[in-house]
Amino acid sequence: MKNTVARWIALTILIAMLTALAFNALFAQLAGVWARPPLTETGLLDKVAVIVRVIEAAEPSQRSHLAQAVGDESFSVSWAVSREGIDLPVLDDPGFHSTEAEETFKHLLKGPQRRMEGYEPSDWPGPGGRYALLVELADHTWLMFSSESRSWGLSEGPRSLVVLVLVLISTALVTLIATRRLARPLQHFAQGARRFGADFRAPPIDPVGPHEIRQAILAFNGMQAQLQHFIQDRTQMLAAISHDLRAPLTRLRLRGEFIEDADQQQRLFRDVDEMQAMISTALEFFRDDARLEQATQLDLAELLQTLIDDYRDQAIDISFDGPPRLVYFGRPLGLKRVMTNLMDNAIHYGLAPEIELQQRPGQVTIRVLDRGPGIPVDQHEQVFLPFFRLEGSRNKSTGGVGLGLSTARAIVLEHGGTLTLVNRQGGGLEAVVVLPV
Repeated sequence: MKNTVARWIALTILIAMLTALAFNALFAQLAGVWARPPLTETGLLDKVAVIVRVIEAAEPSQRSHLAQAVGDESFSVSWAVSREGIDLPVLDDPGFHSTEAEETFKHLLKGPQRRMEGYEPSDWPGPGGRYALLVELADHTWLMFSSESRSWGLSEGPRSLVVLVLVLISTALVTLIATRRLARPLQHFAQGARRFGADFRAPPIDPVGPHEIRQAILAFNGMQAQLQHFIQDRTQMLAAISHDLRAPLTRLRLRGEFIEDADQQQRLFRDVDEMQAMISTALEFFRDDARLEQATQLDLAELLQTLIDDYRDQAIDISFDGPPRLVYFGRPLGLKRVMTNLMDNAIHYGLAPEIELQQRPGQVTIRVLDRGPGIPVDQHEQVFLPFFRLEGSRNKSTGGVGLGLSTARAIVLEHGGTLTLVNRQGGGLEAVVVLPV
């Protein structure tokens, strides 16, 4: 039989039912027979048989004192001359509830036939019932043995409630164990999928678990192999494009040296330089070795401070507001590229660039702010499209080709975070990077 999810569910239900029945039977034994057992199972009959023989052999004048002497706090014995002198409820059949028990007790007495009456706590008209046993002696006097009922015996209502609670607990326990065992392959699958999302070179996932989950893992491994093959083919194609395009551009620039018109020559050189910049940036974006680096522990605050110091060496002052140290698990090269792209935009297209670093439960937030023209709200998402450039704020003179924000968002998404843009009150733009911890 295949190890399937349907089989797991069926086994879980069956085991839960059997466990509930086992708990019910155990409780019935403890709260029923053991907590309030029949008279024959209280252990008193052996004791009573010995006392009957001892008192019956004593003189009638000594029997009352002797009966009091053999009793204790939980077990009392009294002697009466007649049955009418004993205060017990009147029953239709005040005998043993078990014929086998009555025969056993008569055998223990080892004497002539005697009249006997047995009472259990349920025979009493109200609460406070106890065990009682009347035995007629040979001279027709009577001995009464009395023992208190066990206080932890439960009535029908509380007993049913406890049984229901035990059934629920047993069912929940079995279900929890079964679902955790069933969820473990799913967690393993999810971890492997996340690992592949962070590193396309990740090894395939081991197919473990029920049949359906193994089939899903095998399908995912097949998709992963196809994607890896596609990425390798794309990398090789981009390398070929890089080589093939750079050569004619170089020849075009050399031929431009022979153009006598200086103005036309400069225009040609600008176009060639722009094409070379676009090719280099595009190849860098598609190849993007930073996305392939291994994640590691890094000090995010120190990384930002280092970038700020580099800009300060270029006479560009960027203010920083954040903790002096913040350890984060991520890709240093990728995060450095994200912050460089965002800070370059804040410097080129705005004024008074600022960086804010905050840590909250479960996430780290980085804000790059500037005081510039901002971006129209309806284009906040368009600017993340590859090669999209805003007219007026980004032009050929800036050297940008429209891949900076696309690269930044791709790297942030690979960290499981988000990158959004918000216009600031009073003018300017705020780039918000939220990274999960």
